[in-house]
Amino acid sequence: MNKVLVIHGPNLGLLGSRQPEIYGHFTLDEINGRLRERANDLGVELEDFQSDHEGQIVEKIGQTDAQFIVINPAAYTHTSVAIADALAARDIPAIEVHLSNIYKREEFRHKSMVSPYVLGQITGLGEDSYVLALEAAVRILKRKTS
Repeated sequence: MNKVLVIHGPNLGLLGSRQPEIYGHFTLDEINGRLRERANDLGVELEDFQSDHEGQIVEKIGQTDAQFIVINPAAYTHTSVAIADALAARDIPAIEVHLSNIYKREEFRHKSMVSPYVLGQITGLGEDSYVLALEAAVRILKRKTS
């Protein structure tokens, strides 16, 4: 069975109470629950991981046995060469997601350090960004194995 690793970056553990006008009222547990249900429907194993620490995210990428990564690097999107390098080093297909549309926000959020190392980016669709990325990951994995 294929495995998809979903990585949530810093401050995403605060969802539900953190700036709901930007990020919505859903919690990280609710997002993960929705993803687990959808993964079950799609016949893939799902592992979710959240960390506020860059090094832990880098280690998770380096140690995963997943065949696909869905990653919301959050604030590290714009600053982390280390996470970008980890994605490049592993050569595991990945999709970058963001709850808010980073291109409608502050100028510093318009540059992603990780986007050159992922297949694509889904941004601005709230929790649906994650679900759409998971569905795309499964389709991509099926094409690779057929």
